[in-house]
Amino acid sequence: MAVFYNVIAFLGGLSMFLYGMRVMGDGLKSSSGGAMQSALARVTNKPAMGFILGMLVACIIQSSTATIVITVGLVGAGFLTFHQSIGIVLGANVGTAITAQIIRLMDVSSGMESPLYFFKADNLAPLALVIGIVLIMFVRGSSYKTAGSVACGFGILFMGLIYMSNVVSGFGESLSHLLTAFSNNYALGFLSGVLVTGVVQSSSAVVGIIQSIASSVGVTFSAVFAVIIGVNIGDCLTTYLVSRIGAKPVQRRTAVVHIVYNVFAALLCFLFVFIARKTGLLGDDIWNMTLNSGGVANIHGCFRLIPAVLLLPFAGFFEKITCKIVKDEPLEEEDRIAIAALDALDERLYESPALALEQAERVVMQMCDIAAHNYDAAVQQIYNYDPKRDARIQARENLLDSMTDATNKYIVSLAPHVTRDTDNRRQNRLLKSLICYERIGDLAVNITNEVEKLREENKQFSDTALKELRVAFDAVYEIMEITSEAYKKRDSALAAKVEPLEEVIDDLVEDLNARHVYRMVNSICDPINGIRYQSILTNVEHISDKCSDIAIYIIEGDRKDIFGREHSYVHELHHSNDHKYMQNYADDYSRYFRALDAIPTVSDPASEAEA
Repeated sequence: MAVFYNVIAFLGGLSMFLYGMRVMGDGLKSSSGGAMQSALARVTNKPAMGFILGMLVACIIQSSTATIVITVGLVGAGFLTFHQSIGIVLGANVGTAITAQIIRLMDVSSGMESPLYFFKADNLAPLALVIGIVLIMFVRGSSYKTAGSVACGFGILFMGLIYMSNVVSGFGESLSHLLTAFSNNYALGFLSGVLVTGVVQSSSAVVGIIQSIASSVGVTFSAVFAVIIGVNIGDCLTTYLVSRIGAKPVQRRTAVVHIVYNVFAALLCFLFVFIARKTGLLGDDIWNMTLNSGGVANIHGCFRLIPAVLLLPFAGFFEKITCKIVKDEPLEEEDRIAIAALDALDERLYESPALALEQAERVVMQMCDIAAHNYDAAVQQIYNYDPKRDARIQARENLLDSMTDATNKYIVSLAPHVTRDTDNRRQNRLLKSLICYERIGDLAVNITNEVEKLREENKQFSDTALKELRVAFDAVYEIMEITSEAYKKRDSALAAKVEPLEEVIDDLVEDLNARHVYRMVNSICDPINGIRYQSILTNVEHISDKCSDIAIYIIEGDRKDIFGREHSYVHELHHSNDHKYMQNYADDYSRYFRALDAIPTVSDPASEAEA
């Protein structure tokens, strides 16, 4: 039974580790991240600078595994590219060895008097949790709550790592015997180093075990060099297994490049030892030398540092190998079109602002289609739920976020080159429109989330509620289609049809909410269902609002007088006697309220128990 409980405890620690990584990644992604992303990009665009960053981080937090897992999270959140992560991964390998040297020299393990004691994982983890919970619960402001989420994720990640290490610490004596059992068999010694490090999940801990053996009974260079090389490979296993669970290809590549690099580093170390032994550079005096704790640390440090320095110039080679091992997932057609549009955002076009704006327009048009697809998918989840569709909805949402960030940055950077008034107005329209389409994507995800909550509560809407929602959904389908066509054709006359339909949708939502209140008052509607119903209607109304905003930006192309006073224009339009506006409103109102009135009103509470 002891084994069973140890396995459960180990899996519990692994679960904390994975959850901490997810919380930290989500927190980073939900922040604006512009400054952080720019800073990281400046540091990591050069492999040598990324190498130094990875080395310093691993040295501070005393774990190459945690450093690389954090890097995987940053790659997944979009703060780093796979290319930028390679230098950090190589540096993290060296950083953990430097930490071992500092611990040895400064005698951190002796007590709290050393300044470096503060940076031990079991001190940082609870401190991060305390800071995180204070920011989340007691400090106002979304940015502080985001920072709190990141801190909590960081703390949970380390607590999981500590918990897993504590579980395996009880097997220290058995692991010690395993590490030195194959002193005359280098292949088995290498494998024992891989195995033990894979179990313990910390190369520093395993090297510490070897150091303790060296201090007590002594070990020779020939007995431990293969084990230490194996330790470097075993250090990759936990990182890979943890980082690949539920990860995207680009994240898995970051974990795999860690393995690829360490395999080459191990081959380089074995080759060096073999050549040095054959040429006499590694004589019997060194080969059979009895090592103390410092000697083991020095060998470990050399086997980490020398290959890293020699192989750093070949970072591009490791990148190519890893990309062949971990291939991209097949892209959807709309993803390929979107990526092609983003690739066309060429800074060399800044000298011709009209062409640059045309490329940005291409991205926004694609965002228009993606947002419409996500709205359609969200509606389908209500009437024909498919769990696979949720993943595609989230993928589109991530794509919209990336397109918004890249295009916004491109247009803002273009601003100093824009001199013509027409280009300036077009630039403003693009900036405002892409934000609207990104927001429509968010609102579609909100609808999906409400559907998911309804399913978790094991509830569903009644036939009446579904029919009522369908009327509102159809109206939004129409307004999005009109807006899309008007935007792509830059048709002000067509865009003018959006605002009257938006007002009809507002009226529809108001009427549907009144019907909902009636059912609530007469105990026909389930209160929980009612909350979901109202929330979906709110998101529907906001989607139509965004379509209205985009239509106004289109009309601005022909009417300079409303530029900068869009709100006043809409207010004046609503209180005018504009014939076309009134006629369009009347036609749309008649069509949709006729469809709504055709739905029977529930009058008998016994006939329908749901909203």
